[in-house]
Amino acid sequence: MGLLGKAVVAIWNDILPEGRENFIEWHNREHIPERVAIPGFLRGRRYVAEYGSPEYFTLYEAATGAVLTGPAYLERLNSPTPWTRQSTADFRNTVRGVCGTEYSRGSGDGGFILTLRFDADQSRRAALERAIVAELETVGRLKGVSGAHLCIADSAASGLETAERKGRQVGVPNWIILIEGSSAAASDAAGLALMSALSSEIAADTVEKGLYRLEFSLVDFPVDDAHFERKAS
Repeated sequence: MGLLGKAVVAIWNDILPEGRENFIEWHNREHIPERVAIPGFLRGRRYVAEYGSPEYFTLYEAATGAVLTGPAYLERLNSPTPWTRQSTADFRNTVRGVCGTEYSRGSGDGGFILTLRFDADQSRRAALERAIVAELETVGRLKGVSGAHLCIADSAASGLETAERKGRQVGVPNWIILIEGSSAAASDAAGLALMSALSSEIAADTVEKGLYRLEFSLVDFPVDDAHFERKAS
């Protein structure tokens, strides 16, 4: 299926080796649940690199772009927990984009995701977006591909200074293409096909490419506990 909602926060980061175990526990048990509990946040996913850098990729999907600049999310960003302060101190090479979801199609969620991030002249936005979307329509039908998505950053929202970000240098990706697949090979092959088709539009040496494997996913999906209760026989 496509991405949930109309906006995403996409984050890449390395972590100091001594902080990796803590990072995973914090992410699983506090941070992603905290984010997904914010009204309008629909899902959080963390991936680890098969190749490429930084080592981790985290994707949050939100109902609208307004959620990502709204008071509930900003309150969390400006009031980080002690565990968050401890964990983010070990972050390195962080890249973070608050983006609108401009195109998203898929048959389901893949266990692997290829991320392509690059910059483009704003004056080319309309033409480049049309070209990418046309090729994603084709790529999304390739064998083993379960989703293809285009997200474009809101520079102002991505660059907001918050307490959680204070003291850390954070890069901002302007354009992000995501290709989900059932295998690493399927996602990788789809990315190669896409870049070949777009070679006249996007120079390959300007694209930061990484292939990531899903480690953790949490969806904001309220479930009635009674659904799981056995009926008395």
